[in-house]
Amino acid sequence: MRGFGAGALGRVVRSGVGRRRVQTVVIAVATMMAVAAAVVAGSLMVAAEAPFDRAFAQQRGAHLTAEFDPAEASTARIEDTERLDGVPATAGPYPATRIHVVDAEGRRTPELLLVGRSGPRAEVDDLDLTEGRWATKPGEIVLGTSFIGPAFELGSTLRISEAADSPSLTLVGFATSVSETAAAWATPEQVRALASKDTPVTSQMLYRFDPAPSKGEIGDHRTALAAALPSGALLGTQSYLDTKRSADEGAAPTIPFLIAFGVLGIVMSVIIVASVISGAVGVGLRRIGILKAIGFTPRQVVRAYVAQALIPAGAGIALGVVLGNLLAVPLLADTERAYGTTSLSVAWWVDVVVAAGALLVVGTAALIPALRAGRLRTVEAIAVGRAPRAGRGRWAHRAAGRLPLPRAVTYGLASPFAHPVRALAMLLVVAFGTVAATFAVGLTASLNQVGSAQDPEDRAAVTAFTGMPSPHGGPPPTGESEIPSVDPAQAQAAIEARSGTASYYGKTQEEATADGVSGSVRAALYQGDFRHGAYQMISGHWLTGPGQLVVPSRFLETTGAEVGDTVTVSLQKDTRTLRIVGEAFDTSDDPLEIHADLADFPSARPQVFLIEVDHGVDPAQYAEQLAAALRPLGGDAMANSPSERDNFALILQSMAALLTLMLVSVAGLGVLNSVVLDTRERVHDLGVCKALGMSPRQTVGLVLASVAGIGVLGGLLGVPAGFALHGYVLPVMGHAAGTDLPPSVLDVYDMPQLVLLGLGGILIALLGASLPASWAARSRTATALRTE
Repeated sequence: MRGFGAGALGRVVRSGVGRRRVQTVVIAVATMMAVAAAVVAGSLMVAAEAPFDRAFAQQRGAHLTAEFDPAEASTARIEDTERLDGVPATAGPYPATRIHVVDAEGRRTPELLLVGRSGPRAEVDDLDLTEGRWATKPGEIVLGTSFIGPAFELGSTLRISEAADSPSLTLVGFATSVSETAAAWATPEQVRALASKDTPVTSQMLYRFDPAPSKGEIGDHRTALAAALPSGALLGTQSYLDTKRSADEGAAPTIPFLIAFGVLGIVMSVIIVASVISGAVGVGLRRIGILKAIGFTPRQVVRAYVAQALIPAGAGIALGVVLGNLLAVPLLADTERAYGTTSLSVAWWVDVVVAAGALLVVGTAALIPALRAGRLRTVEAIAVGRAPRAGRGRWAHRAAGRLPLPRAVTYGLASPFAHPVRALAMLLVVAFGTVAATFAVGLTASLNQVGSAQDPEDRAAVTAFTGMPSPHGGPPPTGESEIPSVDPAQAQAAIEARSGTASYYGKTQEEATADGVSGSVRAALYQGDFRHGAYQMISGHWLTGPGQLVVPSRFLETTGAEVGDTVTVSLQKDTRTLRIVGEAFDTSDDPLEIHADLADFPSARPQVFLIEVDHGVDPAQYAEQLAAALRPLGGDAMANSPSERDNFALILQSMAALLTLMLVSVAGLGVLNSVVLDTRERVHDLGVCKALGMSPRQTVGLVLASVAGIGVLGGLLGVPAGFALHGYVLPVMGHAAGTDLPPSVLDVYDMPQLVLLGLGGILIALLGASLPASWAARSRTATALRTE
């Protein structure tokens, strides 16, 4: 405090901070919440910017993952490849094999690449062990973090196949590889023990290059690797560019969402802090006049009131930075999992920038009215500090007095016009809070619609397999499908013979080629009554028979085709020209998937049958009975658990809920501050009103009425703005994910909901004013009359 003066000036500062405790607390708390909201919003915005690149650098990710045949190249020959040009670091070779894992409930995962490593640390692909510990002995396994969930818990026992005597492994940890070099890890000895004739041991080698290679340079390095070893030694490679593209596509939809909330939080923070500080200085103008009357210079007055604002605001800024970091930690932990990245934390410079920005706003907000007060003449400062400028708001009082309302209410309705700048700041704060609430409600409803629109297969009650079960109730992933061991006709007969069958349809997924697409596409082919397998449609309609094709938005963007055009599709020996009849809503990261009738491709056969059961039939019991009939034939059946909402959607919703709560709280504090200032300024007037017979209930009504009009207007402005923000941000999020959005995802508001959201503006205003209204009602008449 010595920086602002010692002696009398220091006593003035200490007295101002200590005597006006409510004002001091309001400044500190409002600043703390505003800074915390800015820290959370800023940290999430930073986290959404190139999360893969940051995690890749932290983990020293592999630019190229290579798989070698140890029978063709010895370990020494493979290690010699680290001497190739442009290779500053390598890791491996590690033994690797491919396995399936069966959980305790008999669900079988896709084929997993299991790599043998003695620990997570390495010069390349330095793994992040997120839960548990590393596998240190045979019989233990570590899974990738994508498996975290109820089906895979630490300490659970996993089997390698459905056979009773199959090897079992204890799950001891979860790890993240930003390079996606493996889906599971074990000790090298364990990997070799699990290898078989069908899944032999291979050697995995990881490479980093300097500088980071482009797509063409990755090809050159691959060629150099193949040339350095005997022919046939290099079995395959994986480029970091493919992993990066997938990660960036996953992160892209959140960026506009975080920017929207970030901008709301930062703007509200500036408004709140500026309003709080300028109001706090402005309400002390009469005291400023007294100080000048007893000999304080204008410069000393300015320094005193800037200090009185900076002291509680400085404490609020410090607490806000701490609170913002604490609130951001769980959100960033969820963001790590959503992005598949590691070690996200609040960037130190975010704390510095937010704290410095808040100090600048506080200093500016305090300096401007303090300078104005310093220039005022002594008599004028005393007069202005006593009451609002003469004549200000008189017309509002005359207009409100004509309303058929109690006088206390009309007096309150006209009060904001005495301080139009303060009222405008309060209006903006309430409006922004309503915008945040409206946007969050719409976002949550849209994400719920997205979750229900995706994965139609998961909506089926039971899945029957013509071969071995595939994960999550769907067909095996591309390149891992097994030759069906059950004649589809036999499977259909078993389904139809089972009582409780309501409807069913067959489905298979095959590699195909299509005009306008380089490489292959995934063709999902349907048989029977597949109306229950319909995707949400952005335009056009779902399949109704042969000769039709439904495609996702990415297919139309890639090929330049439109709904109504024809496309030639080739699958094995069959080539058909199909007409595009619909654009499906599909945001999966899988390769382009097209949908057609299986009758167009006679060489294909159903891999699974998706079954709906009659009302009242237990899907689990039905699946058990059907499985008993299919297993002797080589098939199986399982009940589908209710679809879990997408983890990514849950993360966005938790972010929206927390940020909205913070912004609404900040809005309420802004109203609280303004009403406290108004009540302090009008305490003498309130004493007069009480002396004339105003009851405590009427006093509460007067104070609440002073913000009710602002709440109504804030709701009227905020709801349309939030509605428009939702209509702008959601399509941008969809385009970032590579798809348009169907009307069911966009049109989520109804009129009663919008009316309730509009009332939210009034609620924010009334809640913010309730505390000072109670204080005003409890104040004694004599005390209020003596208060200056």
